[in-house]
Amino acid sequence: MIKVTVYKTSRHEYTGFDAEGHAGYEDLGKDIVCAAASALIINTVNSIDHFTDDETSCVSDEENGSIVFRFGQIPSHDAALLLDSMILGLEEIEDDNDYEPYIDIIFKEV
Repeated sequence: MIKVTVYKTSRHEYTGFDAEGHAGYEDLGKDIVCAAASALIINTVNSIDHFTDDETSCVSDEENGSIVFRFGQIPSHDAALLLDSMILGLEEIEDDNDYEPYIDIIFKEV
């Protein structure tokens, strides 16, 4: 299962997210749930890096399917919008009855 934990402050400001695991929907290379989630997550990290001036840190491990992404400060409007877009896409996967058992999105206040 892919588990995505999104961290927000009490003021609803993002501080980052963790993503870990493999969906297990299908064999490696044929797993559409893993491919979709990976594309959304990696594109978001790359877009924040490319299109904003936000200070971030990102550590990934392909073998265990983990990404630890953090903002260095309160994210800009653009960075928050990009993260909102990623979350929307992941929630759409999670809300689909066929894919719901393979992805879990959790929000934690920090």
